[in-house]
Amino acid sequence: MHIVVLMKQVPGTSNVKMDENTGTMIRTEHENVMNPLDENALEAALEIRRLRDDVSVVGVSMGPPPAKRVLEEAIAMGADSGVLLSDRGFSGSDTLATAIPLARAAQVICGGRIGPDDLVLCGERATDGETGQVGPMVSSFLGVPVATYVRSIHVGDGYVDVERVVEDGFERLRLSLPAVLTVVKDINQPGFPTLDGKIAARSVKIPVLTLKDLGLSPDHTGLHGSPTRVVRVFRPKFSRDTVLYTQDNSGTATDNLLKFLDSRGLR
Repeated sequence: MHIVVLMKQVPGTSNVKMDENTGTMIRTEHENVMNPLDENALEAALEIRRLRDDVSVVGVSMGPPPAKRVLEEAIAMGADSGVLLSDRGFSGSDTLATAIPLARAAQVICGGRIGPDDLVLCGERATDGETGQVGPMVSSFLGVPVATYVRSIHVGDGYVDVERVVEDGFERLRLSLPAVLTVVKDINQPGFPTLDGKIAARSVKIPVLTLKDLGLSPDHTGLHGSPTRVVRVFRPKFSRDTVLYTQDNSGTATDNLLKFLDSRGLR
């Protein structure tokens, strides 16, 4: 059983910066971390592996070469291996153009096609985009069932039972495998890297897959393959017209205040 965990390298919350000319996020080498909800997805995969003998947990991330640090961190936390998708053709991808190579990578990792016992996990959203679209899109390209906002997982023989959070409570679902699940923070408490894991992460070689390796056209990824664009980035400007009424014995200030409240329908 392959469990593919999709991981994204995101800016630290206080380090989010946008390029106002291109409308894309500025990603620097030293300010990025693993998307917090993807840590929960990784821990969910490791919990499944603890209960089964046939599980291989593989982290997958798409980004520039420094994104391999996320995969090294995943291996230090217990993942068996990691795969980085890195190509200049991926630059500027929106959620659709991101989901296509991730889905293809999942197929490659699972031997060319996602198998009957395989599972894809990811966080329900990324902190830099907050769309929650990539997981469901990956399931669509793979042609497999999807459950979002998952808070518990039980893998059976050819199926997976989940509980997912909804507005008025939760619901239980059974999905046939293979499937894609996006998890919420409440599903678990992510673990920490171990000494053995850190040693393994230092020695492991992270394979890099390019557009050519995935058999994808440049028209399907990056800015060329992105149907959504950020048209304009700007900083909001706050302006207020302040009128100061000074109280005196004439009562003028009070009268003006009452007139203002009447004009706004507040009295």
